[in-house]
Order: sequence, then structure tokens, then C-alpha cells
Amino acid sequence: MFKVRKNLINLSPFRRLHTSVKLCASPEASTSVTPAKWTPLSVRTGVIARKRGMAALWNDQGVRIPVTVLQLDNCQVTGNIRTPRGNGTEYHAVQLAASDKTPKTTTVQMKGHFRKAGVSPKHIVREFPVTPDAHVPVGTTLSAIHFVPGQFVDVTATSIGKGFQGGMKRWGFKGLRASHGVSKAHRSSGSTGQHQDPGRIFPGKKMAGRMGGTRITVQNLAVLRIDTALNLVYLGGSLPGVDDAHVLVRDAKKKMIFRSQHNQMKGLYEKVLPTGVDDLPFPAGTVQMARNMPSIVEAPSYRRSPFIPRE
Repeated sequence: MFKVRKNLINLSPFRRLHTSVKLCASPEASTSVTPAKWTPLSVRTGVIARKRGMAALWNDQGVRIPVTVLQLDNCQVTGNIRTPRGNGTEYHAVQLAASDKTPKTTTVQMKGHFRKAGVSPKHIVREFPVTPDAHVPVGTTLSAIHFVPGQFVDVTATSIGKGFQGGMKRWGFKGLRASHGVSKAHRSSGSTGQHQDPGRIFPGKKMAGRMGGTRITVQNLAVLRIDTALNLVYLGGSLPGVDDAHVLVRDAKKKMIFRSQHNQMKGLYEKVLPTGVDDLPFPAGTVQMARNMPSIVEAPSYRRSPFIPRE
């Protein structure tokens, strides 16, 4: 008879795709740990929000600013990921889930995942790469206080699908002449290649095709206002995607992370964070922090008023 060996499969840590780690599980451990402090070398987690639409705000100078309103829909932490790499380093990330979902339409596997994290089933699950000091305890509910008015963020979403479009709409081509010399081909793309040599169309040629419906990241959007009561974040400008779509919001890579590290190395400590931003909630802004904050927090205007004439 064959003997079945127990623990026959011993997975090496380099072959594990994800490893979820619970942090601060016991109250004794949480009391002994000092509060973490943000540093220029820290990379915080982002959040999953829903695009609610566009509106307009007037700053303290009376300037009208178009804004996009985002809402955090019960965004909770479902895991802390630590995966060893082949070069000896570790990949760290925080897994988030948002928008409650009925258990009836949730798969058995995801039900077990959410049950282990102690949260209700969610519509969307995403992970955000972080530094080792920026892990968030599993089950934590994030709030709009995670972002500080005056800072900059990057927003990733799926753009609105436009279907099959021509070269003029898709790429901004000028088109052919609208009057003389053109017969029923005014919006045509024109010539797309050469003669027998090379005898083909080069890959990547801008031509008619399907437009939109792609993953787009808009960088360096200013946070103008937060509403801690309704979990709203007001961002200056427009975002990709339809209303009520899920978007990923994180600290701006260029104007927040890279610039803070650069100014820290040069000794420009007053320019580590944007003007008016003293500190960032670390490792994340939670609903417990939001209870001690006013319901509305706005970023003041630091530019010269456009209504004052120049001398």
C-alpha cells in the first residue's frame, strides 16, 4: 500500500503570490506601538472612490473653479501583502475593497476572503503598493480625511467608450479640404503609407478605430475640499470615466512623492510638502480621525487675485 506523506507540498516563500498579514490584532500590542509619522520616503496607500459628478466651487477670492466630486463608499482594508522577490527585496502593498455587495452575488471564494478580513462583501478589490512602514490594520475603514486640502493626487480610471471613430475625432486630424478638389471624402484620413517599398502599413499608425474605454491616469490634481460627514473629496478639474464609476486615488507621484524626496535631500525642508500642508495622515486617514475634524475642510487660495488690477 502507498503511504501518504503529510506536508508533501512545501511552498517556498518565493513562490507564494500573496501573503496577507494582520496588524495590531491585540489591544496590548496597539497600546505599546508609538503612532507612526509620515516621512518623505514613505509611500501611503491610495483609496477606492466613486465619481459622483462635477460641480463648481468659489474660493476665497471669488474665482469659480470646476471640480469633480468623489465619494468613499465604505472603503476598507482587506489585507496587507508582503511578497519576497527573487533579488532579496520585498513587495509591500495594502489591499482595499469598496462598495458593499449583496452576499447572494458573491462567489464562495471571495466570501471567505471578506470573512477572514472581517468586512462585508464588496464590489471591487484593488491593491496599492506601499513602503514597509505604511501598512494599515485589516478591517480599517478609510475616510476622506486621508487626503489633505492643498495636496495633489493621481487618479486612475477607465475612460468613457466612444466606439469606432474616424481619424479626425480619434486623433485630431485636420481632414481634407472642405471646398474645392475633394469629392465626398472631406473627413478621410488620406494616405496611410508609401508605395511598393515598404509595401505595408507601419505598426502604430494613427488610423480610425475604437476610441475610449481604456485605463487612464490623470496626474497632479489638486485637492480643494473634503467633507468628512459625507466622505466627499473635491478635486480640481475633470476625471476619466462615467458617473458612479470606481476610481483609484493616490498621492501624486510627481508633485508629492518625488518632489518631497528631492527637496528633503537638498535640505529644503519648508518645501517638502505643498504650501499650506503641514502633515499627512499616516499610515492612513480613518473614520476615527474624521470624528475629531470639522465637517468641511477647504484649501485656501495662495495665488494673487485675478480681480485686482496689476500696477
